[in-house]
Order: sequence, then structure tokens, then C-alpha cells
Amino acid sequence: MHILLTNDDGIYAPGLAAMERELSRLGEVSVVAPATEQSGVGHSITYLKPLIVSEVFDGDRRWGWMVEGSPADCVRIAIAQLCPWRPELVVSGMNGGLNAGINVLYSGTVAAAIEGAFFGITSVAVSLEFDEHPRFDQAAQLARTIIQRILDQKRPEPQLYNVNIPTAALTGTPRVKSVPMDVVHYGERFERRIDPWERAYYWATGEPRPPRSPQETDLSALAEGCVTITPLDYNMTKKAVLAEMQQWQFPLHGLDRPTEDHARHDASRPVVKAATKRLKIVDE
Repeated sequence: MHILLTNDDGIYAPGLAAMERELSRLGEVSVVAPATEQSGVGHSITYLKPLIVSEVFDGDRRWGWMVEGSPADCVRIAIAQLCPWRPELVVSGMNGGLNAGINVLYSGTVAAAIEGAFFGITSVAVSLEFDEHPRFDQAAQLARTIIQRILDQKRPEPQLYNVNIPTAALTGTPRVKSVPMDVVHYGERFERRIDPWERAYYWATGEPRPPRSPQETDLSALAEGCVTITPLDYNMTKKAVLAEMQQWQFPLHGLDRPTEDHARHDASRPVVKAATKRLKIVDE
């Protein structure tokens, strides 16, 4: 099996290295990751400037490719140009910090997995709860086992998954729960500060913390110390509302139509074209 591995913490992140070591037990791994940390960039892509790609080596071994772009860029360029053949699995992570609840919408880690799903490839985003001394090696072993179980039990068609590992799950026998993503809104507060030049600036505090949902979600399961797996879908159409809207009527009678005089007036307007000036350099 050919596995494409990426992340949003950057090519030199320890979580990426830990995942590469474990995923190598499942198949051939191609590492394509951002040159610098891209946390919180969501599903941004680069198209107004070229993508710079460089090979990264670990001694004499080619470790992977470093892309000066976003996590989604990495998946796109990897599948189009860098992978020796089309990957059968895309893994994004391991991220240093959970990507659960509404953070899924902002996460570069999850966005890379979504990009893999765009290509019709089963994709898994993997995140570990933040800790000053994260146990990436142990968490990567757990993640690899979970990914193998997913592949063994999933339907034949490609699917997108979001896996989150709390620190508590690294002790004893971890529990795994398949749960929905929590959509409770939180984290709208900012702290106002003054810089040395007396200018105001604002720092997001992440408060208030999300309240407990009445139903079990990824956030509540993580609070219990469970590993969470959430199947995601990038199709954002709300089908129930769409079915209702398709019965709506949109009568547009009575709109002002341009008269023949207006049409002639529009046609007579001058067309403004950008002029290109040539600069002549004169040696004096």
C-alpha cells in the first residue's frame, strides 16, 4: 500500500516523524509536508504564486519533500507530481493539539485530509492533545493500529475520518468511540493589549470553553479520555433544506429591462484599456 503522509506543523515536526515510522509498517510512505507551520490556515491553497518544492534528506535517505505552501497544497502537488504512483491512503498528522469540535473548520491538518478525499482517496486526520512533553511515539503506535482497524472494517468506497487522541488514552487500555463532531460555538473572546508604541492589538483567548452538548460528541468523549473517530464529508449542502427550497418560486416579472436607447448608450461608452509603458534606461 502506498501512503501519502503530510501535516500542518511542518516537515521537521516530531509528530510527522513518529507517524512516518509507524506507517512504514503498513506500506510505502511518501512524506510531503509544509516548509513551516501552517496551523489554522484551513483549506487555503496557493495559486497566485509558484509552489517551491525541495527534497529533504535524513543522511543519505530521502526523507520527503518540503513545500512552501499550505497542507492542502502539499496533497495536491504530491498526487499530481511527487508521488511515484497514486496513493491508496492519505494521512495528515500527527498534529500537536486536538482538532475537534468547530476547530475542524479551521484546521490545516483536517484540510489536508479533506484534500485527499477530494481525489477519491481514503484519508485520515490524526491529532494528539497538546502537552508540553507530547508522547508522539506512543500516540503514533496507537494511531497506526486505529488506522489499520479502520481499513479492515470500512466500506469499499473512499471515506474521510478525523481521529483525535487525548493524553489520557496513552495510559492503560484506551477506549475508542465513533462520535459526531461537536458544533457548539465558542472561543469568541479577545484580549485587548497595548504594544510599546501605544498601538492596540488583540489576542484570541479561546474563551469561553465549549459547554457540554446534550448528546455525546467528540468533545465530550475526549473529556472522558476516549480516542474519537468522526467520519466527515466535504459536501456542505444541507439536503433537507435544499429539498424544501426546490419547491420555492422565484417570480422575477417586472424587472427593468434595458431599452434600445440604453443599449445604444452603453455601446457608445469608451472602452478603457490598461496601457503598458516601456521604460527606457538611459546611461548618463
